[in-house]
Amino acid sequence: MSVKIGISLIAWQNDDLPDLTAAFTTEGAMEDAGKIGYMGVERGRRMPADTEGLRAYLDRYGVALCGGWCSGNLMVASLSEEKEAIRQQVEQFAALKAPCIVYAECSNTIQGDIARPVSQRPKLSRDAVMGYAAKLSELAKWSKDQGVVLSYHHHMGAMIQDAEDIDWLMEGSSDDLTLLYDTGHLHFAGANPVAVLDKWGHRVHHVHFKDVRQPVLDWVHAEDCSFLDGVAAGVYSVPGDPEGCIDFQAIANKLKAMDYNGWIVVEAEQDPAKAPPFEYSKLGYEHILKICAKAGLAAATPSRPSI
Repeated sequence: MSVKIGISLIAWQNDDLPDLTAAFTTEGAMEDAGKIGYMGVERGRRMPADTEGLRAYLDRYGVALCGGWCSGNLMVASLSEEKEAIRQQVEQFAALKAPCIVYAECSNTIQGDIARPVSQRPKLSRDAVMGYAAKLSELAKWSKDQGVVLSYHHHMGAMIQDAEDIDWLMEGSSDDLTLLYDTGHLHFAGANPVAVLDKWGHRVHHVHFKDVRQPVLDWVHAEDCSFLDGVAAGVYSVPGDPEGCIDFQAIANKLKAMDYNGWIVVEAEQDPAKAPPFEYSKLGYEHILKICAKAGLAAATPSRPSI
């Protein structure tokens, strides 16, 4: 078995900060991703909405669908209402054999509000998270029965952000709910990415690799900035960036030890004027190949030639 390397197109097409990436197109991003060697992409908002249109679009560039964001509202919606709200995406992802839906509660998040500092993010009690987790388990089982795994994305500015939140969510949920493990969001939240993997690796179904520029993160906290302020200032980067601070080799070693064989997705939103997307995405891809090889973690590569 081997891992597969995919990418989110957020470096080329940032839906939260559209002015940042206005000069880039989804088509150009897809072409770049294929040229570099990525085997899959996560769905973006500017891709075709219908299933067959999206299938043809992916086929045109020779990549698979390796996930995609789903804005959840289960905190304020009934289970039946949430099923109906996400049904179309679940059916589409099942038809396209996507590994998972990247689900995150967005009814109370501040991640998209550039005027709200991350220090003001919603922090729930253990009992509240445990109650939410039980309800979410039912949604995850339903999605799994339809053919798609639900992977929960902990996220800065959201109610599931730090290691404690993740502990409560995992403790309160069934194994039907899996965890999306995001290195950059964990470090940003003050968590130890290796420790989280040690504790919850058996629940990890999908992986996002992003690095963090520590001086920018220190500035975000010192100035009490928003998540989007941090993104625009360059808090995130790709694995392999010498300005990054995360030990991806240690993480690759852990993934090997737990026999992980899913997707590793590069997701690093940056200002393309400072970090050209093609150059940095190629750097990230090559670094993942390097650390996987050193860890003895086989990585699948496309049959098409990369550059």
